[in-house]
Amino acid sequence: MTVLLIGTGTHGDIAPLIGLGVRLQAAGHSVAIATYRAFERQVTDSNAEFRLLPGDPSLLGVNEQGRLKKKSLGEVLGTGRWLKRILQHLTELGDGLIAAAEKDTDVLVCSGLTTFHGYHLAKALGLPSMGLGLQPLHPTGDFPPPIGVASLGRWANRRLGQLMFTTGLTPWSSSPEFCARLGVPRLTTAQTLRRTAEERWPVHYGFSPSVVPRPADWRPGVEVVGYWWPHEPPGRQPSRELVDFLDAGSAPVRVGLGSAGDPRDGERLGELITAALRKAKVRAVIQSGTAGLDLTGDDVLTIGDVPHSWLFPRTAAVVHHMGAGTTGAGLRAAVPAVGIPTFGDAPFWSRRLVSLGVSPGFLPITELAPDRLAALIRAAVHERNHTDRARSLATALATEDGAARTVTAVERLLDRGNAKDPR
Repeated sequence: MTVLLIGTGTHGDIAPLIGLGVRLQAAGHSVAIATYRAFERQVTDSNAEFRLLPGDPSLLGVNEQGRLKKKSLGEVLGTGRWLKRILQHLTELGDGLIAAAEKDTDVLVCSGLTTFHGYHLAKALGLPSMGLGLQPLHPTGDFPPPIGVASLGRWANRRLGQLMFTTGLTPWSSSPEFCARLGVPRLTTAQTLRRTAEERWPVHYGFSPSVVPRPADWRPGVEVVGYWWPHEPPGRQPSRELVDFLDAGSAPVRVGLGSAGDPRDGERLGELITAALRKAKVRAVIQSGTAGLDLTGDDVLTIGDVPHSWLFPRTAAVVHHMGAGTTGAGLRAAVPAVGIPTFGDAPFWSRRLVSLGVSPGFLPITELAPDRLAALIRAAVHERNHTDRARSLATALATEDGAARTVTAVERLLDRGNAKDPR
């Protein structure tokens, strides 16, 4: 039986999906992953079939939302243009989604921007399906939707979450036009949310219930199952330079902004981070990311891509943009964190880690200042309570297996599909 996983977004969105695909293969299933050409090598390295979706994640403008400062009215209005670009990209994806699902598919598992599109596509093709998420988007009173706002109280939190779906301002936006192409009822995002609730359409969130407990006011069928850890190809070795640097002194602080940093800010970001590291008096490993960070010095090493699962446990703390995947990797490694959130769900995870005691605080990228960042780094490295709490959470995460729970859910869908169409 073939399970088709559909993934859109940046590397942080696709890596957990590939990890889940590896676990599905280990359970005996054929796996195909539909995503962008940029991730083809990672998909095929996991022994999954690659199916092409149109588009380029580097052109989605994620890094543009992580600028140090909005210097003009045009840049302030840039967020609106970015949202329009995302919606245009959903239209572009339509033909690719249909072609990917029509080819030898027994169950459809959709995530990211295409979650509700995948729901409608599965209906049109008569396939069992389910949704995946990395951020808790379903409305709840427990916390606000992960769009960068602090808690507004139970009623307002839930109302704002509902408003996101009513207006279509969610990464799961539906499209009546796409429905029309498929020949299924034309449903808006809000209508699709209601329909999936009525059907108890299964949705799994891939983060730990120890980090975000499942809200009691979520509808049946929506579950928090635990992290889906990325696949790491066997035999991959870090550079000799990195190993020598780690062996040469105390555990360093890791600094990186992943796909969130804007290359136009690379030089200025480097200056701010260098000054903070000097004031904090720590060694550091810098991951360059899309911002192109390139710091030098006796106690600083700049590197490219290295698996978080290998690097993070060898550090004293991680300073990062608070994407969902990097947040989980830091918790798994049992190290404290300092957030430099940019946009979207990053402030949500930043606040969550502070509330869990794993982080001494965070500093939005638009407020980045050496003195304040240095103080947070010192607290993360030297205040024992943050390390103790990080280790306690890592112990809890080690008992969870989010991928196993999702594999079981997929197998239930396969059994249901076989009962309808015994081939």
